[in-house]
Amino acid sequence: MPSNDARNLAQAAVPTAAVGVLAAVVSAIVAGGKGAIGAVVATVVVVLFMGIGLYVLQRTAKSLPHLFQAMGLMLYTAQLLLLFVFVAAFKDTTLFNPRAFAGTLVVGTVTWIVAQARAQMKAKILYVEPDKTGQPS
Repeated sequence: MPSNDARNLAQAAVPTAAVGVLAAVVSAIVAGGKGAIGAVVATVVVVLFMGIGLYVLQRTAKSLPHLFQAMGLMLYTAQLLLLFVFVAAFKDTTLFNPRAFAGTLVVGTVTWIVAQARAQMKAKILYVEPDKTGQPS
């Protein structure tokens, strides 16, 4: 992964992980140990889903730039649907607190999207690839 891609990933993953830790502490206070486990599981799910999505999107941008925008919209829609499937699948679980899981999943997803948008706004992205030979084309 090129350094710019890794930087974008870190700028989204670190705030999401921090919010996940905070959610785990709050869930532990409110719902006990099962609440903390639910918050940790939700944070891991968000970081994995969104991280894989960001990687796929960056690969698409490099190899098929004409499909980038459509791929981004499709990818975010698929990610949100998969997150809803996770909430529905684990709504009656006894492994962890489902409310802490669902709440952390929503807050973590929103945090990831906001952090990724902020990282993109602050990134200095070239509109045109400079010629490597230094000769005008």
